[in-house]
Amino acid sequence: MTNRSLPAGTGPVDIVPAGAAPVPAAVPPAGDLAARDRLVIGLLLASTFVVILNETIMGVALPRLMESLQITAVAGQWLTTAFMLTMAVVIPVTGFLLQRLDTRPVFLAAMSLFSFGTLVCAAAPGFGTLLAGRVVQATGTAIMLPLLMTTVLTLVPPTRQGRVMGNISIVISVAPAIGPTISGIILSALDWRWMFIVVLPVALAALALGARLMPNITEPRAAPLDVLSVVLSALGFGGLVYGLSTIGEGAAAAVPAWLPLGVGAAVLGLFVLRQTRLQRADRALLDLRTFSSRTFTMATVVLGVSVTALFGTLIVLPLYLQNVQGLDPLATGLLLLPGGLVMGVLAPVVGRVYDRAGPTVLLVPGTVVVSAALWGFTLVSTTTPVPLVLLAHVVLHAGLALIFTPLFTAGLGALPQELHSHGSAVVGTVQQVAGAAGAALFITVMTLAAAEPAASEVEAAAAGVRAAFLCGAVISLLAVAGSFWVRRPAGPDGVLVAAH
Repeated sequence: MTNRSLPAGTGPVDIVPAGAAPVPAAVPPAGDLAARDRLVIGLLLASTFVVILNETIMGVALPRLMESLQITAVAGQWLTTAFMLTMAVVIPVTGFLLQRLDTRPVFLAAMSLFSFGTLVCAAAPGFGTLLAGRVVQATGTAIMLPLLMTTVLTLVPPTRQGRVMGNISIVISVAPAIGPTISGIILSALDWRWMFIVVLPVALAALALGARLMPNITEPRAAPLDVLSVVLSALGFGGLVYGLSTIGEGAAAAVPAWLPLGVGAAVLGLFVLRQTRLQRADRALLDLRTFSSRTFTMATVVLGVSVTALFGTLIVLPLYLQNVQGLDPLATGLLLLPGGLVMGVLAPVVGRVYDRAGPTVLLVPGTVVVSAALWGFTLVSTTTPVPLVLLAHVVLHAGLALIFTPLFTAGLGALPQELHSHGSAVVGTVQQVAGAAGAALFITVMTLAAAEPAASEVEAAAAGVRAAFLCGAVISLLAVAGSFWVRRPAGPDGVLVAAH
């Protein structure tokens, strides 16, 4: 299978390159998927759910870990931030892996890495080893996300992609949402190590099942790996997120925050320039011609903003519930469960609505609801009734459920076949960098605001939480504006793809 170049000067439109047909793929008719295809997608969905669950499983555990490992909140949040940052660094490389290797070895490598990282975390004697295990976990997780998305785009016809992407939304959004619930239940009776001990046999079972049943469905081809691009992406994304995290440390930071932020931005600029040059010969690590699609670009922007708000909320809200409201980890986890369940229930429905009506009818109200919930969180205090917090959390996740499926389906569906693996890598990278930045930004703002003089330590903590949510609420307005620009993708003949 060859990888064709887009014509020079291609503008921001959602079309297949002029004069070129999409790369042939083994796509079934618009009816039911073949049994093999259902097996592949089902196995990938289940496995990805397990690995993504671990992105936010540390949220509720943070106060316990701070006490057990004698670390600060800023250091502890790196157990989540480093996970997402590692994914952001590794995901661009998966574009190379998915072109060079068959589906089966890529899946086995991903689940093996995740299982080994989980084992390291379970046996970790201290913070350093635990952090290293999280990085290994994240490496396996990073491979699973683009593998799942690229496989779905290959096997599922456009008229049914909304429904299948709805299931992917359950994996990508619901799994992180219920991570705090699961960790809260475990921590109510067991040591923090059991968060990993419980996950390990599930991961090993998925690995064993995949080793037995996963077929090869792709056509590998020779693809070069540009090592310099990998180094530049790691330094660029790492610098930005590290800089955000050190703002909250103030004078205690090893280096002033502006230094890693500046270096990260500069290196990312070099990364973009190198990809622009390499993509002319189809050698880019991350092909940025995906952004020649207006729909893909706007969908990616709205996704980044939404994920920033989601992951910032997932790390700050448990701290508010425990440090301000005085709830224990179990009560905190249970309170966060309904939001995740709402997303799970709505995701398939949203997928069917997308197939019939397109993205706009879902995205516009969804982004408005998310923004309204975040503005509501800016009013929390030491006396806010817990049921109101629960209601705001459920409303937030209902809005997010309306957002993710249209963004994934419209954004990736707007790309020609030969750019699907790169588009999946771009989406995954943006998602993880935005999530890491959201976690770092919310914690930083909360830490700075909580340092201001207050009547009590609890009042100071509440003030910090309000400031963090105010930051997220302002950012959410960008998603509302961008939602109007995401349109249903057009097919190669310029006709809008619609369900029949």
